[in-house]
This record gives sequence, C-alpha cells and structure tokens, in this order.
Amino acid sequence: MKRTMLCFAVFLTIGCTELQQVVNQLPQGTPGIGNAEIAQGLRDALNLGIEKQVNKLAIKDGFFKNELVKILLPEELKKVDKTLRDIGLGNLADEGLRVINRAAEDAVKEATPIFVDAVKGITFADARQILLGTDNAATSYLERSTSTKLYNKFNPIIKSSFDKVGADKIWKNIITKYNDLPFTNDVNPDLTDYTTSEALDGVYTMIAIEEREIRTKISSRTTDLLRRVFALQD
Repeated sequence: MKRTMLCFAVFLTIGCTELQQVVNQLPQGTPGIGNAEIAQGLRDALNLGIEKQVNKLAIKDGFFKNELVKILLPEELKKVDKTLRDIGLGNLADEGLRVINRAAEDAVKEATPIFVDAVKGITFADARQILLGTDNAATSYLERSTSTKLYNKFNPIIKSSFDKVGADKIWKNIITKYNDLPFTNDVNPDLTDYTTSEALDGVYTMIAIEEREIRTKISSRTTDLLRRVFALQD
C-alpha cells in the first residue's frame, strides 16, 4: 500500500521516464510477478524465437528462399553475377548463389546449443534491461553473448559444406570465366568468411523478428508467463 501511494505521488510530479527510473530501483521487483519470473519470461521469449525462426533457416532453402536473409554476392562479385547474366550464363550465377546459401543452412543446424547456453545465462539484471529496452534488446543481448562462438562454429562447417558440394570448383569456374572476359579486373574474395558473417546476420535477423512480434502483438505471447512479463513493457 505504501509503495502504491509512493508511485502515485511520484507520477504526479515527474514524467514517465523518470518514473521508470524510480521503479527500476525498487528492490523487491514488480508486485504480482517475481524477479525470477521476469528473467524466465525473457528466456522463454528467446527460446521461442530460436525454435520458430532459427530452425527455419536450417532446412533446405531456409536461406535461399527467404528474401529477408538470402545471402547475395559480396560487392566484389556482384559485377561477376551481372556480367554472367548479361552474357547468358544466368544458370551458372544462380548455382553460385545456391551453394553459398546451402552452406549457411548447414551451419545454422549447429547454432541451437550455443543459443541455449546463452539464454540460460540471463540474470534478473540482464532481464530488466532487456525487458525495458528497445524492440531488439533481447536479440542484441544474444548477439553479444554468442557471436564469437557462433562464428567459430559456423566457419569450418561452411568451409566443409563448400568442399562437399564442390563450391570451390563452381566458384573457380565462375571467376575464371569472368576473369577471361576483356576489360575486367581479377577478383578472389574469401567466400567462407563472407558467408559465415552473412549467416550470422541472418540468424539474428530472424530472432529479432520474433522478438518484435512478442513485444508488439499480444497474440504472439503464447503462454501466461509471456503475457504477464511483457505486459510490464506495454
């Protein structure tokens, strides 16, 4: 009762931003929902994003047919792609794009355990900042916690995938044909590093989509805990 009267009095004299700062400093959490529940709600939200969105990327065409995350050619090779299409070699260019995206799909299959470990590590202090943060605050937390580990996991898988499907031969064929054309400069990008970085971007993009859904649409909060926790940021 005393806390309620205090909050009401504060609300009459200061703005919403200042009020939130006062609420954040209250030691006993939010009435009706405990600190542990808030942290668990954030974990559930991230796990939902992983389950619903990241797993989609690991299936065939998960990257290649998803325009939000489809991996296109690096800048150094966009002119290669355009030139090949201009001279009637569009099928070869398409195959080059396909093997890049297939490699990313192979790598994402290894992401879930790394994400699960990171989600388990969310503390109440993390959860409070995430809950009251931007629409992608949870995704940003996950990116900070996992990007290095995921890069190290993805990179050798992508290299192996390139080897498995003969991507090196495909790209050698593509680049050789391009370099044989008159008035062109030779190109030789590190496709493994490029594809790894693009795959990571795609993963975080899809998680951010799910996070925004949960934050902005009550219908996306599929459990009672999610509804109660995210009601605090509405």
